[in-house]
Amino acid sequence: MTQEPTIMLCVGAAKAGTTWLYNHLAGHPDCHLRSIKELHYFDAVENNGYGHQLRVQQAAAEKLSRRMVKSGATDRLAEKLRDVLDWIRILKQRRDDRAAYLAYLAEGRGTRRLVADITPAYALLPEARLRDMACMAGDVRFVYLLRDPVSRLWSQVRMMAERAAKAADAVPDAAFALMERVLRGEDAGGALSRGDYVGAITRLRAAVAPQRLMLLTQDDMLTAPGLARLCAFLGIGVRAADFGHRVHEGAALAMTADHRARAQVLLMPQYEFVARQFPALPEAWRRNMGEGLL
Repeated sequence: MTQEPTIMLCVGAAKAGTTWLYNHLAGHPDCHLRSIKELHYFDAVENNGYGHQLRVQQAAAEKLSRRMVKSGATDRLAEKLRDVLDWIRILKQRRDDRAAYLAYLAEGRGTRRLVADITPAYALLPEARLRDMACMAGDVRFVYLLRDPVSRLWSQVRMMAERAAKAADAVPDAAFALMERVLRGEDAGGALSRGDYVGAITRLRAAVAPQRLMLLTQDDMLTAPGLARLCAFLGIGVRAADFGHRVHEGAALAMTADHRARAQVLLMPQYEFVARQFPALPEAWRRNMGEGLL
């Protein structure tokens, strides 16, 4: 009889290396990941967001279908379309069908040990929902990745500006304008809440048993020792990784000195909180934290 899989829930943070982790685990022989990285199942359940997620996945299915007509039905495209259509069928129920969710994660896994849902939005969920997620199966493990707060915020702002700008040459002005709004305290597009390490870690620690929760900085994950610790936590073998490859990093655009200084002050509570959890903070964190105190 096949042993039940370990379920990894990577709940964030946004712009902290979750796509890199997805790509690494998707190619790992001990892991089985469906081709949809972010399922958004639990935020749909919590917020009755089935309609929005259905629209997202239906648009994805239409795009995949057009690609298959244009370039031919490759095995990979066919797999992606099948995964999307399977997920649409679950979302169409518009209710919490935990058995269907778990079956979706495990469909086709064979004897591989780990299945996963990597959805950074889960870090915003309330404690009660996180507790519910933690006990939905026999072996559920949570991973929360952290990136230097200033770098994470600027990366997210650039990404949002790229999506909103009508032309590439409009991205810088859009990014600087959005950053100005955020620095004035506006949580535009969740730019601040998605980097609220204080809130996310407090809720996770209240909801998840310590041995089932791993907090890891992006800097550490992108090293051989750090990735080995993560693999040990997940119960999978260590596999060679491309630490130099970055995904969804956004357009290269330097933050202004004024914005950086104000961001350091605004985010200082995040630095101070994380410093109490990680005595040996990465260099970028210590540099921004120190400058913010001047």
